[in-house]
Order: sequence, then structure tokens, then C-alpha cells
Amino acid sequence: MEGYRVPVFKAFTEKILMAGVPREVFYLNGTLAAVFLVGMHIWWLIPLNLIIHIAFVKVTKKDPYFFDIFKRYINRKDYYDV
Repeated sequence: MEGYRVPVFKAFTEKILMAGVPREVFYLNGTLAAVFLVGMHIWWLIPLNLIIHIAFVKVTKKDPYFFDIFKRYINRKDYYDV
């Protein structure tokens, strides 16, 4: 008897992403794009927003927990100050 095999779903072990980035980052980026487009009528910032989204996707592919760690760093910045 070798042992037991228990199926583990990917949703339990991997971070949930929307369009390649974490949900919070996706909502923030989409909200800012909507504010610039609908509220301020600054249409030329939409391509810039897409470039930022692509950069966030690349960062997330390297480390899916980057934004969680960055959020913790910002909240405890005085502790890490040298």
C-alpha cells in the first residue's frame, strides 16, 4: 500500500485572477479607466491604462502574490524603514 491519493482542485492552491491580474487590481484599473473615459472625457488615457494593465499581467506572471506583499509593505512601511 503506497498511500492515499486525494484530488486537489487548482482553485484551492492558486490565486484567482481576472484578465491575468488579481481581482482587486483589476477592479481598481477598470474603475480608473471608466472615470477617465466617462467622467473626465480623457480618452487618450485609455491606451495608457491598457499598457499599465499589461505591465501588471507581466508582474503577476512572475509572482502571483506580488500585489498582496506590496499592500502589506505599504501598510507597515515604518517597520521596514532602515
